[in-house]
Amino acid sequence: MQAWLQRQWFAQRRLSPALWLLLPLFLPLNWLFAGLARLTRLRAQPQRLPVPVVVVGNITVGGAGKTPLTIHLATALRQRGWRPGIVSRGYGGENSQPRPVERDSSPAEVGDEPILLARRSGLPVWVGRDRAAAGRALLAAQPEVNVLLCDDGLQHYRLGRDVELAVFDGRGAGNGWRLPLGPLREPLARLATVDAVICNGSPDSRLPPVVPQFAMTLRPSDFWRLDDARQRCPAAELAGKKLYALAGIGDPGRFFRTLQGLGLAFEAHPFPDHHAYVAVDLAFARDGILLMTEKDAVKCAGLTAGETWVLPVEAELSPALIDLVVEKLRGRQTA
Repeated sequence: MQAWLQRQWFAQRRLSPALWLLLPLFLPLNWLFAGLARLTRLRAQPQRLPVPVVVVGNITVGGAGKTPLTIHLATALRQRGWRPGIVSRGYGGENSQPRPVERDSSPAEVGDEPILLARRSGLPVWVGRDRAAAGRALLAAQPEVNVLLCDDGLQHYRLGRDVELAVFDGRGAGNGWRLPLGPLREPLARLATVDAVICNGSPDSRLPPVVPQFAMTLRPSDFWRLDDARQRCPAAELAGKKLYALAGIGDPGRFFRTLQGLGLAFEAHPFPDHHAYVAVDLAFARDGILLMTEKDAVKCAGLTAGETWVLPVEAELSPALIDLVVEKLRGRQTA
């Protein structure tokens, strides 16, 4: 049902015929969701932390490139002399209480994206349903941290923030409707209050022109082998072989298009975002080579019987985004 709904949401910039038929059922739910979201925001009592906070999020459901952007920001801030830490909800994990994330943590306990953040950034990462509490716990354990990045926290209003960055991928705002008739968690008008919009793909013309917009590109590098990350393989060496590809991200098609752009022909196997893989899920690739994202690799180690390669990507953005973020952070410090 979830995959079908997403196809309807992003198929065009208006309600699809199927959603028009469901309008009598979904419209009351649409009103209810909007009302609850507004009530949650009005009742929230933002908690300010002793260091500046940068929130990376989106107003649509599903992934749009938040994690690569968070890693990019962490690296860029560290290069400019800051000492970042990262907090996250840890979707799919058992995070009722704040807890640290290690490189070898279990995805079932802390979620998949926080492990990827810890591995790629080398920074302290904490998870918890209450991101403000997770931030306080991180700062208590790592008092040298002087700025916090919150991955996927735009709607977590309990956490006070100094910078808000909203991310979109090439699907934009879809049909522009709120859940469940469309993909929006909040109305497009919410973007007028963020500090910048980052477009991981073609920008949506409906985004507010008064808010700074930055283009983001995800650049792939050489594959690394799942059972031995020291081994590297350029895409050219995989061309012509029997390839399978899986992706359990917000938009699996984005990964498949990247592989096609590398000149690879493969059989695609999309999975739901944050899918908890078991060995039988990967059995289709026994007679070939399996390709996957880094996010999926976190959960697939030890599950594959054959040759498996992982494609890392790096976010590329204009330095002007970091200039904007640093200006806001320094404003907090001097306030």
